[in-house]
Amino acid sequence: MDLVNANTFLLVILSLIACGGSSAINSTNSSPRPNKGAYWPSWSIDFPPSSIDTTLFTHVYYAFLSPDNVTFRFEIDYPTALSLKNFTTTLHKKKPSIKTLFSIGGATEGSKIFSHMALGHDSRKNFICSTIKVARKFDFDGFDLDWEFPQTPTDMVNFRHLLHEWRVAVKKEAKLSGRPQLLLSAATYYKPEITLDGVYRKYPVTSINKNLDWINAMCYDYHGSWNRTATGAHAALYDPNSNVSTSYGLQSWIKARIQRDKLVMGLPLYGRTWQLKDPSLYGIGAPAVDVGPGIEGQMSYADVEKFNAQNNAIVVFDLSTVSIYSVEGTSWIGYDDVRSVKLKTEYARRLQIGGYFFWAVNGDQDWKISRQDPIVKSRKGPEK
Repeated sequence: MDLVNANTFLLVILSLIACGGSSAINSTNSSPRPNKGAYWPSWSIDFPPSSIDTTLFTHVYYAFLSPDNVTFRFEIDYPTALSLKNFTTTLHKKKPSIKTLFSIGGATEGSKIFSHMALGHDSRKNFICSTIKVARKFDFDGFDLDWEFPQTPTDMVNFRHLLHEWRVAVKKEAKLSGRPQLLLSAATYYKPEITLDGVYRKYPVTSINKNLDWINAMCYDYHGSWNRTATGAHAALYDPNSNVSTSYGLQSWIKARIQRDKLVMGLPLYGRTWQLKDPSLYGIGAPAVDVGPGIEGQMSYADVEKFNAQNNAIVVFDLSTVSIYSVEGTSWIGYDDVRSVKLKTEYARRLQIGGYFFWAVNGDQDWKISRQDPIVKSRKGPEK
């Protein structure tokens, strides 16, 4: 299958818009059991695990746990233990039950602790054994490594060693315990090659294919508060001016020979905001002077919709990037809504990749976006 190009997909977009945007998203040429995941932030007090509609997802991730920065083992205090057990017990009892994983690290944790952990065999072993112990103790179905991001070529070599040793340990534990193998996934950069801070490195795709069940490619945060001089589509499917886009990222993974069913596309349930320099100039890339409404220039999708309604904001669907932005005065918000998500999931389906995931499940408004491309109970096929 040839990779989907922008011109072809623009025709698909136009046909979807003409047909009300509903026909293609329910097509049957997808895999029998797509991976439709969502991360649950453990600090979301107003959105407990009991609030999650498990009919909409196949996997939900507890975010986040971090190992000790000396022993690289997990030290679970009593409140965290209660939270972990409540998470798995609640979601496994729901109908339908879904797979639960705990995610390790996250953007706040950064890279340093993982660079140190992955550096030697003994520290990797301590970490791996502890992940398995936590998963079994709290009844998780697996774990997800969110190392943001390996910083050097050496980190990538050690990342490869870690994945290999982790898979060996998971297989051995399952054989000894007689229980199903724990799932092993990783959140990654939106493309397989990274050049940040002038340092080039590349993910070990062969090892990923061999040792991971899938990767969650973070196809968002292309623009944000770190650059306050211009607005940007922070999760653009296409970028006519650069390769910083979801289409480029996904196709780069495919060109790097990742197994397509192991590639999962990230979708944001939040927007990025800016304060415009001139309210009469408000397109994507318009001059800005600061972040806009929200916390450090970020708002959940639910809050974006409330902001738009309360302020009678101008809402624009941008065809060239397949993204949405809204404007009220000098406030500018770039985000995804039902329209753009439908088109992105259709794009993912045409690439025949493994599925998609959301960051984060508590950001939706009345499940408007999460309801797109529902998981149909009658579908048959092996679970990942």
